[in-house]
Amino acid sequence: MAGLPPQPPSSLQIYNSYVVDPQWQLKFTTIWCTALGVAIVASLPTLVRSLRNGRSLKGILGVSEDLRKAGYAAIACEDKPPPLRPRRGAGAVWRSLVSVRHWTLPYSKSVFLLSTTIVLAYLAVVLVCVIKDAPLISNPNRAGFLAVAQIPVVFLFATKNSILSLLLGPGNGYEKLNYIHRMSGRLMFLSACIHGSLWIRNHLQYGLPILGPQKETSGVATLSVLGIIVLTSLRPVRRLFYQAFFVVHILTFVAFFVTLRYHTLYSQPWIFPALAFFAADALLRFLRYCIKDARLSAPDQLMTFVHIQDCDDGWLAGQHVQLRVFFSSRIFESHPFTILSPPPGRSCFNRSGMILAARVNGDWTRELNTYTRNEQDLSISASEKRTSDQRVDVPVHVMIDGPYGGSSVDLGQYETVLLVAGGSGATFTLGLLDDIVYRCVKAGRPGGERTTRIEFMLADIATLAAGSSVEIHFSIFVTCLCDPEAVPFIPNCDVKLERPSVYMLLRETTGLSPPPSDAEEEESWSREEQKTLAIDQECATVP
Repeated sequence: MAGLPPQPPSSLQIYNSYVVDPQWQLKFTTIWCTALGVAIVASLPTLVRSLRNGRSLKGILGVSEDLRKAGYAAIACEDKPPPLRPRRGAGAVWRSLVSVRHWTLPYSKSVFLLSTTIVLAYLAVVLVCVIKDAPLISNPNRAGFLAVAQIPVVFLFATKNSILSLLLGPGNGYEKLNYIHRMSGRLMFLSACIHGSLWIRNHLQYGLPILGPQKETSGVATLSVLGIIVLTSLRPVRRLFYQAFFVVHILTFVAFFVTLRYHTLYSQPWIFPALAFFAADALLRFLRYCIKDARLSAPDQLMTFVHIQDCDDGWLAGQHVQLRVFFSSRIFESHPFTILSPPPGRSCFNRSGMILAARVNGDWTRELNTYTRNEQDLSISASEKRTSDQRVDVPVHVMIDGPYGGSSVDLGQYETVLLVAGGSGATFTLGLLDDIVYRCVKAGRPGGERTTRIEFMLADIATLAAGSSVEIHFSIFVTCLCDPEAVPFIPNCDVKLERPSVYMLLRETTGLSPPPSDAEEEESWSREEQKTLAIDQECATVP
């Protein structure tokens, strides 16, 4: 064009990373924001349905107390049959499509297909944005720019109180999304290692100092701090030294921001969103904190029950809280515990408050159990009116933060429900069972619940549901050295001395006949081929 100076060919132009690489930051941000928007749009039907029945906003400001002290009043409501609403058309097709998120990979019980796909897609996007058309050997700034661009992702999926959890619907709390936080943090460290190692290589090649100049020194400090964050957040460290991990995590991310700000001025637009996510989480957590009176009871050396008083509403069945018990020297530790039952107004049991069950599984729960039993023994010995088999509850003060998590599936939308739990995982399913039986039997299906058949265990709930429109069958699998005859009578219950097979339970629940065992096939062949020969044999059958 006339009036413009001549431009050199693109192959002869010097690569300007401070012009080109920020564009790749924007491309990366556009990609993950678009994917996040698609996930939110896909969750809109669930979000709208949860807003209508009140599940979505339940507990957004924490556990509440009924100041009027009206108490629990049982609802007298006739047992209504489930509504006959066959699922057809677009709704049935949509439910079939979104059910893919619950699939697991073959030969795996905990690795979900959806989460694996997300991790692989995120890895591919990061690698493409780092490598494509970038002269990394001579100018590795692209990897550094992409490491900085991942800071908002790391913080968005790290906070417990995230707007994303609200938009994705109930049951999609931080515990379901935290794997993205860990994955993005490690890929951010990988990008930073590519950037830092190649720059160190170039400095060694051309004889430039690695330490001394402000930019190089702050860069080495930033990479070191980020390495400490990643190494101390590995699973073995988190499991064995969680409190140390938590303190180091908080302190080092502050140091990371300081050193990164000294290293590059281009980090400022990406630090502010992360600080905004952290501030919003801190504000909501402050609103959810509450200190309550509680009572501890330990029936044995393996379990401690925490009955928190003055908790009347503000949580859903299956949710959990962060519990801090003010006892001994462990007042600075908080641990997550699933709430054993729904709120008093939505439970089959005539009890008030919130109940948590702490199974002895570590030093904190063991010390809590020991403290409770010691205090109970002191109370018993100090009173002459109580016998040795009567234990009193131990009063304490507790701080709770929550609720969080919960079930992403509304059981009332399904005709048949199969609940499988073992060990401490029973607390999650007990709350769900209590909630669905209350809604179907005592509340008269206020939300049009369709449930007619449930497979699980609990005596009082079984007695309540007996003779109603809800059929409950309980299967208790004894997998330890204990007496199966000690199991109390439960209506419609089977006790089996074997390990459960989820595959067989699903076949029985869905009405499919189990596949024949090898012994059954051999017996069938023997009867067909040798009709005149009488054979006495024992056949092992698959339950």
